[in-house]
Amino acid sequence: MSVTERSAPTAVKGLATIVGFLVLVEFASGILQGYYTPIYPQIAEHLSILEGDINWFEAAQLIVSALCIPLLARLGDLVGHKKVLLISTAVTALGSWWLAFAPGFTTFLIGWALQGAYVVWLPLEIAIIHRRTRDSGRQELLTRRGAAILVGSLELAVIIGAVSSGLLVESMDMNLLLALPAVVVTAVFFVILVGIEQAPGDDSGGGIDWTGLGLVTVALGVLMGGLVLLRVDGAGSLLGWLTLLVSVGAFVVFWRFEQRHPEPIVDVRLLSSPAQWPVQVTAFLFGIPVLGGQIPLSTYAQADPVERGYGLGAEPAFVSTLIGLYVITLAIGAFTLPLTTRLLGGVRRALVVACCLVGVGYLLWLPFHDETWQALINMGIAGVGSGALVAALPAAAAAAAPPERTGIATGMTNGTKTVGGAIASAIFAIALTATGSLDAASEQVAPLSGYLTVWAVCAGAAFLAALALLAAPRHAFSDGPGVPSVIPG
Repeated sequence: MSVTERSAPTAVKGLATIVGFLVLVEFASGILQGYYTPIYPQIAEHLSILEGDINWFEAAQLIVSALCIPLLARLGDLVGHKKVLLISTAVTALGSWWLAFAPGFTTFLIGWALQGAYVVWLPLEIAIIHRRTRDSGRQELLTRRGAAILVGSLELAVIIGAVSSGLLVESMDMNLLLALPAVVVTAVFFVILVGIEQAPGDDSGGGIDWTGLGLVTVALGVLMGGLVLLRVDGAGSLLGWLTLLVSVGAFVVFWRFEQRHPEPIVDVRLLSSPAQWPVQVTAFLFGIPVLGGQIPLSTYAQADPVERGYGLGAEPAFVSTLIGLYVITLAIGAFTLPLTTRLLGGVRRALVVACCLVGVGYLLWLPFHDETWQALINMGIAGVGSGALVAALPAAAAAAAPPERTGIATGMTNGTKTVGGAIASAIFAIALTATGSLDAASEQVAPLSGYLTVWAVCAGAAFLAALALLAAPRHAFSDGPGVPSVIPG
């Protein structure tokens, strides 16, 4: 009997314990992702801000998330994944407690941005499982199974978080309501500290491309600054448009620097390859509806049609139900992807159809947005397509990358999707603002034209993503009977 065979049962037994602890971490992640959505209008009222300005919170958090992914993932390889998981959880807990006591827009924005550190939890958890099963003889199989369990617990927790906040918002003080996620994340910190073993970091050398990280941070910061100026001063702001132009130059400088760097924070050479860029562009465009479109849907659903002339007039508890149904359609789209791939004759066709479903779902919002049943149909169609894309895009990126670069490629799909969602959130904040000032004293609400713009942009982005996939070379996808099964994550 070989050493690998003798150690396999021990590895599997230890893995079950580790996955059990990591399930609790993903449960907290799901709570964070589902808890706030039904109560966005109440948060705006609590902070005395316009409901359109809530989108700035999402934009700030997504930018922080996009920067955290490459930095913390690389840091995990160097110093150990448990250490970085603890650091990111501590930062997330700090941001969550900050939200509970933030008195205004700016302080709440800072807390919300800090909370974005949780985005790296799932990649780090999968890395922990992958390293733990190294001597099992079934590393890839056990890693896939562990990831499936984690993602399943995440989706369940999203529903629990949404239902909990929707039921409690009417009977609980807002500060106390916002403190509950902080309690969950704080408890998870100690779960990781006690339950997850520490593995050594990577001994292969190398480091972190701090200059590249600084350049992309500056470029994204200038971009968001230009969008803020357009929000404050209006679409005619010359300074705002000049700032956006400067951000383009900053991205050019960052891109050229990364091309020359031996270990770039973002592998732009891989990103721009003919087989890879269509997948990454698709991920960027997909981030617009799946991340940027969340807050507008929540605020629209709770808008009073009698007062505003539009909206569904839904209570937070019913919005929680809508979110639960949407998550179920996401799961359906994700878990039926292997079947649809076979029926449609390949991965590319399945992805194109998924993009079109998302586009059709949001396009239907333009004429059909007055009744709850219309909203359910619209989001059901978009949800099935979104679930398929969430499941398939990382696998498609891996298939289009060289074998030694699959990890980087799959990580970039998450990063580009996050950046797309951040930019969309900022643009949607502008579209949903009735005035040209951050002052909420006028108590004006978002115009219906703003929501129509949001839905049109989400639909257009999805259809453009379908066209981007058609531009990929035929060999970029693992079409054929050997297509591996994929899981959402």
